[in-house]
Amino acid sequence: MGMKVGDHDDLNSEINVTPMVDVMLVLLVIFMITTPMMNSGVDLDLPQVQAQNIEDPNGKLILSIDGSHHLFLGGTPVAWKDLKVKLSANERVKKEGQIWIEADQKLAYGIVITAMAVAKDAGVAKVMMLTDPTDQLQIEDLDKATP
Repeated sequence: MGMKVGDHDDLNSEINVTPMVDVMLVLLVIFMITTPMMNSGVDLDLPQVQAQNIEDPNGKLILSIDGSHHLFLGGTPVAWKDLKVKLSANERVKKEGQIWIEADQKLAYGIVITAMAVAKDAGVAKVMMLTDPTDQLQIEDLDKATP
């Protein structure tokens, strides 16, 4: 049944899987290399510490977080549970797609990251951090503070 009789050079209808395996291995290596490079972190454009102040005639839309974890959007108090709805409905967020966050320097890192994540979920394309150059700690002070 599977015998070849005579000197006929018929076409071989069997699939040669070697090139397909080679391509699949190359794709596997590419994905193994690129996957760790893809992260789902929050994109930030952090200002330079010694940057000059840039005057904005319209003002920035600022989300402030005080030391007691209270939120203020443009100076108006906002509850944490209402933050996503307020940001989603905000006309400046829809128009500009950005928000500035200023937080008390004593706040835990997780509080600020939570606010940034809520802003991203609300459709904010660009989340930026504000710093106060007059309150900068000196590097020597940081070395003394570490245990």
